[in-house]
Amino acid sequence: MEKKNLRIETKCVQGGYSPASGEPRQIPIIQSTTFKYGTSEDMGKLFDLEASGYFYSRLQNPTCDTVAARICELEGGTAAMLTSSGQAANFFAIFNIASAGDHVVASSAIYGGTYNLFAVTMKRMGVEFTFVSPKATEDELRAAMRENTKAVFGETIANPALTVLDIELFAKVAHEHGVPLIIDNTFATPINCRPFEWGADIVTHSTTKYMDGHGSAVGGCIVDSGKFDWAKSGKFDCLCTPDESYHGVNYYERFGLAGAYITKATAQLMRDFGCTQSPQSAFLLGLGLESLHVRMQRHCENGLAVAKFLKSHPNVTWVKYPNLEGDEYYELASKYLPDGSCGVVSFGVKGGRAAAEKFMKNLKLGAIETHVADARTCCLHPASATHRQMNDEELMAAGVSPDLIRYSCGIESAEDLIEDLREALESI
Repeated sequence: MEKKNLRIETKCVQGGYSPASGEPRQIPIIQSTTFKYGTSEDMGKLFDLEASGYFYSRLQNPTCDTVAARICELEGGTAAMLTSSGQAANFFAIFNIASAGDHVVASSAIYGGTYNLFAVTMKRMGVEFTFVSPKATEDELRAAMRENTKAVFGETIANPALTVLDIELFAKVAHEHGVPLIIDNTFATPINCRPFEWGADIVTHSTTKYMDGHGSAVGGCIVDSGKFDWAKSGKFDCLCTPDESYHGVNYYERFGLAGAYITKATAQLMRDFGCTQSPQSAFLLGLGLESLHVRMQRHCENGLAVAKFLKSHPNVTWVKYPNLEGDEYYELASKYLPDGSCGVVSFGVKGGRAAAEKFMKNLKLGAIETHVADARTCCLHPASATHRQMNDEELMAAGVSPDLIRYSCGIESAEDLIEDLREALESI
């Protein structure tokens, strides 16, 4: 049986690593910064990208590459790399092909940290972003594109807005203008959506969330579909002309569609920024991936059960969950996420900020954390935590209402979670 034909459940457990006779069954942790070679000529071939291997773990490490290969198989890509965080993954994904003077179109419904990275930090680096509604029409997307646009970016399921992106539509407009679509697939994971199948070209993850699944290690990942032709539009000289900082290598000519993008990100960006994931963190991520398909099913079952309960409770004013019938993104979720979306539910409690704060104090199972997408249920009231510096008017302008609760269902009993929610809601 060929590995490429394996179902995704099997890839979660066995993807990326096939030990030979007598080798470790579990992925080895190669806890070493450096690697020994017999001659300078042998090492020189690595520096010239003429041979594969390892010389310094800031660029690549065998443990990290093995786990990245598993994620690559799950997403259906041709090459992947791990990073130190999801933030680093999104930064690398854009900066690998866009620099000062360039422009990127991004959905406005994305994680707040990513929005700030794009709108503030990368703006200081000379990369300009235009933010469009995730519900933008084809014409509105076209109007946002410019001659110097280098990419389009969005999230499969936005955190915490829980909007669902029309991936096919965004991919169509991106490709009309000769640029790739980059999708952050953190909340859906490849278990529930594989963006490459809908036209996306690059996928990123905060592996800290569902992929790790146990709050053990911060990390990120970038996966290349290997389908985007970097030479066709003439917009990506960074990949298609000699890189004088790396011995004049032309990534497109040397590594083709399948490997040019990730090789450049590794040889150039990881070399200069050093946002590498540790072998120990990669090992923990690999353990998390082995149960991803089992956990995601439970997360989604719990998320839908909790959303239905909340919708019927008199002390809840609104509920957002893509797979909840009646949700504004229900149709898109049915198309892109037919087997479930995620375990995160956003809702508002009757009585505003004060009621929300009282509700949070009375939760027993839902731990108050900034974390999300974990095996253990966690909960956050942004107005009194991450966004506490804002008044109610500023919160509304930012799309975070004072009554908003972000509830991330773990893999506990749905009945226990609902009873805990019931008691906390009745307290207000």
